[in-house]
Amino acid sequence: MSDLPRKAVTRTAKLAALPLSFAGRATWGLGKRIGGRPAEIVARELQQRTAEQLFRVLGELKGGAMKLGQAMSVFESALPEEIAKPYRAALTKLQEAAPPMPTRSVHAALANRLGADWRELFQEFNDKPAAAASIGQVHRATWHDGRDVAVKVQYPGAGEALLSDLTQLGRLSRLLGPLVPGIEIKPLIVELRNRVSEELDYELEAQAQQTYADEFADDPDVAVSGVVHQCDQVLITEWMEGIPLSEVISNGTPEQRDRAGQLLTLFLFSGVARTGLLHADPHPGNFRLLVEDAPDGPPEKWRLGVMDFGTVDRLPDGLPPHIGTTLRMLLDGEGDEVQELLREQGFIKPGLQLDSEMLMDYLLPIIEPAQQEEFTFSREWIRGQAATLADRRSPAYDLGRQLNLPPSYLLIHRVSMSTIGVLSQLGATVRMRDEIEEWVPGFAVEDEVEEVGPELEAAVALEHDIAEETSAS
Repeated sequence: MSDLPRKAVTRTAKLAALPLSFAGRATWGLGKRIGGRPAEIVARELQQRTAEQLFRVLGELKGGAMKLGQAMSVFESALPEEIAKPYRAALTKLQEAAPPMPTRSVHAALANRLGADWRELFQEFNDKPAAAASIGQVHRATWHDGRDVAVKVQYPGAGEALLSDLTQLGRLSRLLGPLVPGIEIKPLIVELRNRVSEELDYELEAQAQQTYADEFADDPDVAVSGVVHQCDQVLITEWMEGIPLSEVISNGTPEQRDRAGQLLTLFLFSGVARTGLLHADPHPGNFRLLVEDAPDGPPEKWRLGVMDFGTVDRLPDGLPPHIGTTLRMLLDGEGDEVQELLREQGFIKPGLQLDSEMLMDYLLPIIEPAQQEEFTFSREWIRGQAATLADRRSPAYDLGRQLNLPPSYLLIHRVSMSTIGVLSQLGATVRMRDEIEEWVPGFAVEDEVEEVGPELEAAVALEHDIAEETSAS
């Protein structure tokens, strides 16, 4: 297996060849139909072959190509089943692994970054990678003090590869879009590109991970590994066992699915509230279900292990309170107020007046999980949502095109949608409203009471004074 290709021309050539292959495959399909094979069968074969090639190339190139594949993978549950089925296996592979960097390259990178005597820092070092991601791979080792650790080594030339890939993929977005319907490829690529510099900076990642580790130390529900050592392009953290979330999705018991889903929801909302940082890469490869904490105990004792803090959104004041206020107003049926609040935040362009009832009809199905005490996510449910929003004949389609997503909400939106995608893959039954009430500012009724409390107290005092004066006179 060769190293991560660093020359832009090599990587660009592989990516540029994809559309030609897709076109050739379409011609092959036409020939098959002319030969008498049913169009439906030929279409399935085309989808299967296309998926295999597309995601094989994305995985082999790593870098931005694999990053795009991983980001796309969490939306698989929203695709129609006849399209999703041939894609699912290829997408899932990208959540956990990629072709590894050769051992000699790993050793050279460690010698360059930790020093020629790097082996003395470890009691043991496993040359076989435990996981390979978009910009680096992880090796299991034993630190010199006896702790089991994960050694994350950045691929040589990863920064150049990321920028080159995402630039080229941006040019191909129109061709890639129809291959995975329901996903807007171009804005996804733009957002990924905007995060490149942060993800390449292992010092920033170490700071974010340690912030989470400190906050969630001894937490009964969430576990985050502490940082052991960090230097240029190498990050060493405490090792974390557990069942990968991708395995829970594939083979988990109902109890495992529900517990993983509840914990993922808890982490989405509580993490940013407690740390001021939003974990912004919620694909299944970054989570573990820690059943070994209580192998014979109830699911309530299982914890969620969280890894990879290379992409975070820094929100020191937590989620914007307007999110919670809008959600509550939606649930209370306050359509006019919702429209005004969305306009204030830039979701509705100035001067554009929408029908409030139609706006409510558009938004309420999206927040259905928060309307109920507990909600069962499923591929069927999210497919129905995606189909309605994508149906050009539906009033929801035209209304959706009139709404705007402000840049400050872009990453929050992607994280929320990605998490819902994973919950739908899990098929988990989740008490989402409980977590929203607990962690999202502006949603709970007491938030509003606290906000207007001083004004209300002043008004009551004024009425009391007026009453006393009137009585005295």
